[in-house]
Amino acid sequence: MAPISTSREEFDEIPTVVGIFSAFGLVFTVSLFAWICCQRKSSKPSKTPPYKFVHVLKGVDIYPESLDSKKKFGADEKNEVKNKSAVPKNSLHLDLEKRDLNGNFPKTNFKAGSSSDLESVTPKLSSEGGKEAVSPDSLKSSTSLTSDEKQEKLGTLFFSLEYNFEKKAFVVNIKEARGLPAMDDQSMTSDPYIKMMILPEKKHKVKTRVLRKTLDPAFDETFTFYGIPYTQIQELALHFTVLSFDRFSRDDVIGEVLIPLAGIELTNGEMLMNREITKRNVRKSSGRGELLISLCYQSTTNTLTVVVLKARHLPKSDVSGLSDPYVKVNLYHAKKRISKKKTHVKKCTPNAVFNELFVFDIPCEGLEEISVEFLVLDSERGSRNEVIGRLVLGAAAEGAGGEHWKEICDYPRRQIAKWHALCDG
Repeated sequence: MAPISTSREEFDEIPTVVGIFSAFGLVFTVSLFAWICCQRKSSKPSKTPPYKFVHVLKGVDIYPESLDSKKKFGADEKNEVKNKSAVPKNSLHLDLEKRDLNGNFPKTNFKAGSSSDLESVTPKLSSEGGKEAVSPDSLKSSTSLTSDEKQEKLGTLFFSLEYNFEKKAFVVNIKEARGLPAMDDQSMTSDPYIKMMILPEKKHKVKTRVLRKTLDPAFDETFTFYGIPYTQIQELALHFTVLSFDRFSRDDVIGEVLIPLAGIELTNGEMLMNREITKRNVRKSSGRGELLISLCYQSTTNTLTVVVLKARHLPKSDVSGLSDPYVKVNLYHAKKRISKKKTHVKKCTPNAVFNELFVFDIPCEGLEEISVEFLVLDSERGSRNEVIGRLVLGAAAEGAGGEHWKEICDYPRRQIAKWHALCDG
């Protein structure tokens, strides 16, 4: 009987031993898998970044399309050494430690460094067809400009273009602007910044930071667009809009620069360029378009029903193509805004159909001191929206606006719709 009891005890110990060995095996397997993953991650070669573009601000990389709102600055020291060694000798070099609070550089150092660059621009542009060559006749005509024509000078924009064939990336560096006009009459200066987009698709819209109180801003900001084949570059165009920031109202538009990339060869590396800033393309004969509005005044409930029905013949948004319109509706009582509404955005259309209804409570009896303002705007992601046209309906309005308002006062509880021409915003 003694041997039988011994074999039973050994049989009971077997599951315990197997469990211990299984636990050690599981721990070893997990540790081995984690070690392999770490080795693969550390040895993984660097690939092309997955984001659409990289924004380089004064030599500091900014990754704008990260998931969180925090900006990631800086790069490895090895990458910085490589970037410094890859910069051409004749490129514009800016010492980051010598800039002022606005990001500008001392004029003595900056002009000395940029003069060689401007000299290198001249032979490149003249070799493209002599478009930038200055003739004696043009010099004479420039000296005989009238005072009005001199005031039209809006400054010069300096930038460079480059194509990275290894990464299939199109690189645009906005260097500086010189001789900008003063948009602030009190301080006689401006707070300039630049918006840039790639036409005709309008997919890439970027902008520089705002530099305070300067007419010669030095931006030196680089935008790298990935995934653009070199064969497609010739079909694109760059549109720069120079603006002055205004804290209390819409930003002032200084001017624009349009650069068709057809005929520009980027196979020889970075190309330095400069263009005169021209006045923004103003819509002339086509007008601002028309807006179909329906109004109904309910005297019993003292409410005003406003229906934004349609818009037609809206102008193109400058050179960038069709607008993305929407309508803001503001209700005023004694010239004070008391309520505001807005419609949804309609994408890429000059003839938008809204069909959106808004009901406003009138704080007084009658509509004598009430007016309604309609603002048709072009929606632009990442920047302030441009006003396409404006319409005001009220007792003090002239023309068709005043007649429409008189009809709804004379015939309450009746929905009356009319087309109205938009005026400048």
